[in-house]
Amino acid sequence: MKILFCGRHLQRIATHSCLVGVLCSAWGSSVLAGSFFDDPFGTSKAVPSYSSRLTFSHKNGCNFEQPLPKPLELIDALERSLCQNPQTLQTWAAIKQQAAAIGVQNAAYLPTASVTGNWADASKYINSPGYAQHDYGFTTHSTDLNLNINWVLYDFGLRSSNLENAKQLFNAALASHDVELLTVFQDAMQNYCQAQANEALLAATIDAEHSAEENFRAADAKYKIGVGTLADKLQAQTSLAQATLKRSQASSNLQNSIGALAMSMGYKPNIVINLPALEDKVPNINSIVKSIDVLIDDAIRMHPKILTAKAQILAARSEYDTAVAINRPTISLFTSLERSGAPIVQVSAGEVIKTRNIGIQISVPIFDGFSSKYKSRAAQAKIEFAQYELKGAEQKVANEVWVNYQNFLAELSNLETTEILIQSATQSFEVSKGRYKAGIGNILELLKAQSDLSDAKQQRILALAKWKIARYNLAISLGALPEIY
Repeated sequence: MKILFCGRHLQRIATHSCLVGVLCSAWGSSVLAGSFFDDPFGTSKAVPSYSSRLTFSHKNGCNFEQPLPKPLELIDALERSLCQNPQTLQTWAAIKQQAAAIGVQNAAYLPTASVTGNWADASKYINSPGYAQHDYGFTTHSTDLNLNINWVLYDFGLRSSNLENAKQLFNAALASHDVELLTVFQDAMQNYCQAQANEALLAATIDAEHSAEENFRAADAKYKIGVGTLADKLQAQTSLAQATLKRSQASSNLQNSIGALAMSMGYKPNIVINLPALEDKVPNINSIVKSIDVLIDDAIRMHPKILTAKAQILAARSEYDTAVAINRPTISLFTSLERSGAPIVQVSAGEVIKTRNIGIQISVPIFDGFSSKYKSRAAQAKIEFAQYELKGAEQKVANEVWVNYQNFLAELSNLETTEILIQSATQSFEVSKGRYKAGIGNILELLKAQSDLSDAKQQRILALAKWKIARYNLAISLGALPEIY
């Protein structure tokens, strides 16, 4: 009997027929059994080799050497975070799960085969009281072996819609993983920049403490020789105590930020981390900033959140196709082989019965209690939900780009302002210190200048860190990992 099919269904069946032949020919090969049969549909090829798809600066992928590099550069911290953070590992596992789901749906195009067998032993004894000559008994056994093969040849799009749904969910898992990579990247970057800034702030507070100590010694020396007042000495001593308190607080903030950075990289918070000094330079704004309209358009086109929402829409549509196709007929090829054997007691012989069946089975759903009707309605509502989710994602992404763009411009402006501020504060402090030593300035003027310089240094450090964070946040809001090499 020959059955003809046309279009993509014939191509699909022919492809999987070839696969059946390969399966049969490769069954005896131990090499193929260890590789081909592990993933016959090649679904794992699209799965990233590592939890991060970042282009690594070293050849070992996510295999990192210990201890941590000294100093720990930003790229080192980010690579460890993207590879070792539990959040990225979870979404990486979700990708593997969805890849396996594609294999499950591909398997529906292949035939299914099952073998059942049984062996039974039976004893029978008949006793006729008073007629011993008629007593008899026997022990016998029987065997039964069945081979059943079923192959769905045509189902009016049910399998293809299920496969498409699995593929789109896989694409959504890939995009969701990219979203998680951006989130982890952002957290690790902010923790790194904050730790680096806190280290610089600690150095600034130490310098301020030394300056306050120097001022106190000068006031104390003047008081001892009778040219200074007790009030000046006490004010200088108060300023020193305040500087010491700020230095202690800065030290605590640094340790907390170091612990947060370690946790984002997947380590315990007590690991020793050595950071490079915070660079102090203002970039050229004209070489960085693009039109906000261009940035928003780029983000809406390429952001993983948008790609995830679009994949969810396609998955919902294929789910609707499945709900419609499930109520359509299916055409299947079936065959069965059966062999059973049992002895014939009366003639002390045995008989073997062999049965073979092959045919075409057509299944036509007639009534399912309106289940398919409501499933299709639910799938249609899921499509609408996914479409509204896409609109919400587009608005959210556009707003993130807008906010981060404005923050970026503001931080660039703050960098220029703090550069001027720190220059004027330094000059003012040097003048006040000279005036006080010469006896023509007072302690309040000196302490005010020293406090202004300390605040200017700290504001400069914070401006540098905030600008760095704002720059990366803007790039992340566009949906891409920033270039940091």
